[in-house]
Amino acid sequence: MIQPLRSELTRYLRTETVGGSILLVAAAVAVIWANSPWADAYTALRDFQVGPSAIHLNLSLNTWAQDGLLAVFFFVAGLELKRELVVGELADRKKALLPIIAAVGGVVLPAVIALAVGWGTPGIEQAWAIPVATDIAFALGVLALTGSRIPASARVFLLSLAVVDDLLAIIIIAALFTTSIAMLWLLGAVACLAAYAYAQHRRITTPLLYVPLALLAWYSMHEAGIHATLAGVAIGLLTRVRKDPGEAEAPATRLEHRIQPFSAGFCVPVFALFASGVPLGPEVLESMFTDRIALAIILGLLVGKTVGIFGVSWVAVRLGIATKPGNLGFRDMFALSVLGAIGFTVSLLVAELALEGAEVETAKAAVLLTSLTASLIGSALLLRRGRVHQARANAAGSATGQKRPHSGEPDDDTLRRAGRRHTGEAQT
Repeated sequence: MIQPLRSELTRYLRTETVGGSILLVAAAVAVIWANSPWADAYTALRDFQVGPSAIHLNLSLNTWAQDGLLAVFFFVAGLELKRELVVGELADRKKALLPIIAAVGGVVLPAVIALAVGWGTPGIEQAWAIPVATDIAFALGVLALTGSRIPASARVFLLSLAVVDDLLAIIIIAALFTTSIAMLWLLGAVACLAAYAYAQHRRITTPLLYVPLALLAWYSMHEAGIHATLAGVAIGLLTRVRKDPGEAEAPATRLEHRIQPFSAGFCVPVFALFASGVPLGPEVLESMFTDRIALAIILGLLVGKTVGIFGVSWVAVRLGIATKPGNLGFRDMFALSVLGAIGFTVSLLVAELALEGAEVETAKAAVLLTSLTASLIGSALLLRRGRVHQARANAAGSATGQKRPHSGEPDDDTLRRAGRRHTGEAQT
């Protein structure tokens, strides 16, 4: 018998936690390697080209990681988004609205801030998209490590928010970095996706059909001039998430279980290894606080993401447009909004696509610094909120049988006094 949906989501989050740790190690290795005496070996490996040139796939390892490995990552993100929309938390319109609205706020405000700060600077016409995305694996990893006493609904909210956020980022990438479209190749990609959807409808299960279709869709998207990761998202969204009578599990669940460890344990860390190797010399560190694009990225991520996610969520709840996740207060949601400023994977990808030369290294350094800062601030806030929730649980447990008035969120001192009072009553 298949486990309940919450167990499936928990398993996904647990894998992402491991993936977040591996991602952090890969990024650290890249930074140390790029700033070591063996930096030339790192650059040579990153730029080493491999693949058949006859079909225009003689690409560097860095490009293979961007276009190929991240397509797997976004395929898994597409699967999870489809699951949440059809049978998960986002299937309830009222619950679905909040993370969707929050994701939109967390994309629009960082873009506006980045454009305002960097206006008139060469490259800002594309670099404004760098701070719009939240890194799923990294954010969930921080939440799992420091938010264990936060209600489980926090994880569902952050996951839903990050998945919708990344989908919006991919749409921006497709629109912003597509200079010309080869229509025949685009039609070929659409045909492959249509064949995939039809095969899902006909309940065909053999990978001998789906794997070639997926590869052809990816290649056609690549040749059409559209960023090939979009093929991964599209295929994920076209995969069936409801199981038929007699099926042990739906195709989306089966694929997620099989591919998620490969994505979290290999695809994303390898991309981070090639994307995070930033020379952190004095010039780069100084330019992060003088270069307007770097400042646009820092403020866009740290301020834009936090205020955009939390501010829009607060307004939506106050106006009755959406409802808060169960047992979460606004202070909890603010802490989660800070984690939204961790813009690692997709932000590094957009930096590679939007800028050139030394500007790329400065932008990457800004992303790394800001993501680290958001991780530390978010962790501190989550630990504090965890203590509040623990104190509230202790107070409720010692006051069993008594009616507890609850209006708003009591502060730490109130909870401690309540805990001492109830403890004294119990001893008496």
